[in-house]
Amino acid sequence: MIIFTLAFWSYAGERASKTVAQTAITALTVGGIAGVLDVAWVPLASGVALSGILSVLTSVLTYTPAPTGDHAA
Repeated sequence: MIIFTLAFWSYAGERASKTVAQTAITALTVGGIAGVLDVAWVPLASGVALSGILSVLTSVLTYTPAPTGDHAA
């Protein structure tokens, strides 16, 4: 199965890390946080971790292999 390859997990990890970063930036920006000490870090980390997990699950569940052979574009 292709999802057990290093390439698949590399791309899935890259997508998950981008999702985590976007979620953290959005949460900090929309929340209107004034300073680092004002951030509720535990709920923020929980939400960010959940977004990363959901991104990896989405990668696994929606994976479709690329065509191979002479007919590949």
